[in-house]
Amino acid sequence: MPRRNSWPTRGRAVLPFAVVLSCSAAVAIAGCGSSSGSASSGKPGDPPASDQTLTLYNAQHEQTTAALIKAFTAQTGIKVRVKSDDESVLTAQIEQEGSRSPADLFFTENSNWLQQLDTHGLLARVDSFTLANVPAEDSASGGDWLGVSARFSAMIYNPGKISAAEMPASVVDLATPKYKGKLELAPGETDFWPIVASIEHAYGRDAARSWLQGIKSNAGSDDPTPDNETLVSDVNKGDADMGLINHYYFYRLRDELGAGNFHAKLALFAPRDPGYVKDISGAAILKSSTHQAAAQRFLAFLTSVAGQRVLAGSTSFEYPLAKGVTPNPALPPIGSYTPNPITPDQIGTGTDAQQLLQQAGLL
Repeated sequence: MPRRNSWPTRGRAVLPFAVVLSCSAAVAIAGCGSSSGSASSGKPGDPPASDQTLTLYNAQHEQTTAALIKAFTAQTGIKVRVKSDDESVLTAQIEQEGSRSPADLFFTENSNWLQQLDTHGLLARVDSFTLANVPAEDSASGGDWLGVSARFSAMIYNPGKISAAEMPASVVDLATPKYKGKLELAPGETDFWPIVASIEHAYGRDAARSWLQGIKSNAGSDDPTPDNETLVSDVNKGDADMGLINHYYFYRLRDELGAGNFHAKLALFAPRDPGYVKDISGAAILKSSTHQAAAQRFLAFLTSVAGQRVLAGSTSFEYPLAKGVTPNPALPPIGSYTPNPITPDQIGTGTDAQQLLQQAGLL
């Protein structure tokens, strides 16, 4: 789908590459030497790290992933080949490939796709010392996938079109007649789906379906916005009053355009509202991987201080999850958010929200 700004899509092309850097080229990013002391070092008989190539199915934003891989390869010598696409597409592909999948790892924007693969028994358990790098509530309860970073759902609005006082306190208010013609939606964006799952968990499936039908009516378009980048741009220009996004799309476009050319603002729902969701980006190793030790090292790096600093220093504007790693200074402290305390297990799988969106005519 086309994008209106220069931030590259996280998954429209296949990007096969292997990155190998000298330590001196990457010292500013990750430091030299071996991988984190907590990383698996392999078994006797394994090939040297420099002879190994991991295959990563990537649904994260490609710039973020490329920066992480560059630092990981510099630190370990392990190369990474990447195939990028939307997480729903890659999840379906992994399910179809099963034990024959060429992928070693899967890196997603949202937890529900990892949860889906977990329910099908396709993921390997993450090393316990790597799981300990991040809060337990941000990874799979059974330890089969690992939280890497976080985003928070929020409303973006144009103060020239709608005032702060008029913004909804609860996500359920978006379906009321008050917001008829004021709302723009990008329901095909999988970032939207954990919010749908949160509403279903709070109020039940029928209520969630009715809510979706209500916001569809308020959006008033048979041609939904293709992506969140377009939605944020439309609100900033005043082509739409407001929209429901994850916070990082706001900060990305503001960074791209400059504060003087950016007119939109962010509003949060009331504390612990079902629409106020902490979304987890995560990663997992496929049970079928033939490079288990090297794949464990990759997960350990993603959540090490070095890897989390790469993430925090990027223009992705996501929150690192490891303790002691501060986010991009443009962001509020992560402790200032009070989201709905829904867990990844409760958010469920990608198909749950997808079915509701289809039933409501939004997909």
